[in-house]
Amino acid sequence: MSIIVCPLSRAPQIARERSPSHVVSLLDPGSAFPVLPGYGEDRHLRIGVHDIESDEAGFDAVCNNRIRAILDFVAVWEREAPILIHCYAGISRSTATAYIAACAHNPNRHEEELAYALRTASATASPNRRFVAMADAELGRGGRMSAAIEAIGRGGNWYETGEAAPFVLDVRQGA
Repeated sequence: MSIIVCPLSRAPQIARERSPSHVVSLLDPGSAFPVLPGYGEDRHLRIGVHDIESDEAGFDAVCNNRIRAILDFVAVWEREAPILIHCYAGISRSTATAYIAACAHNPNRHEEELAYALRTASATASPNRRFVAMADAELGRGGRMSAAIEAIGRGGNWYETGEAAPFVLDVRQGA
């Protein structure tokens, strides 16, 4: 099960080169989402959401409806081809969503094992904790997803990193 994570700047090229079966784009509301030929609504989920971890006036934080949309979308991904997940910098929203997808497709795997696989794949991953907490509740993981993300620590922030290097999170079901 390959989950490709990258920044917006690399998404079109990676979509062309790797031919993922599905794409998740997570960008600020009002941002222009990439046009990826061959990826219609059934294969390209576009979520307009700010990268914030608590409610802030004038910003649009992730909510239960958006988390449900992400979970429903990744549930139909059959895992024969990779899924591509990107946000603006490839650091927070996309890494949280990759971790969520890995947990959703591996219900019997320990959350910390999946979190450490994410950290091994990317030193800069700093999953958005609000995304993770909401998915944790939705998946009935009892806070274990959030605790696992805390255990791996924060990666670089956008101000220090700029853009993360693309990476692949490869977690086989039942492995």
